[in-house]
Amino acid sequence: MSVRVQHEPFDPGAELNALHQANTGVGAVVSFVGYVRDFNDGLEVRGMLLEHYPGMTEKALDKIIFEAAQRWPLLKLAILHRVGALAPGEPIVFVGVASAHRQAAFQACDFVMDYLKTRAPFWKKENTEDGPRWVQGRESDEAAAQRWE
Repeated sequence: MSVRVQHEPFDPGAELNALHQANTGVGAVVSFVGYVRDFNDGLEVRGMLLEHYPGMTEKALDKIIFEAAQRWPLLKLAILHRVGALAPGEPIVFVGVASAHRQAAFQACDFVMDYLKTRAPFWKKENTEDGPRWVQGRESDEAAAQRWE
């Protein structure tokens, strides 16, 4: 199980492959990659600044991983989240889950993303055509996370 918060770009394919290397017990790998869009709420997005609180953020992500591992039989789980200045098209987040069976991998990946969107201390500021603006949480993300409680 691993958590990484970093400024540097990453290769989603390499992250995915690392989940099952040297473990023939893995029967399923499910992953999610989130990217910076060039639009949001009807406005063009020219870039994004992602901020976090070092130490606190990693601790929150570790807690999410711990909860997922308590709920499903996982062999490996990785969360990689970028911070800093990002351009449209760049990957922001990678979540990868390896398990012996697909259902556990699918459910755990879905759970982790729902909790990342609502419980991880990241702050997003978009550079839009109308100037910079902070991104607010969505009610739909909260509703999705509540189904796990």
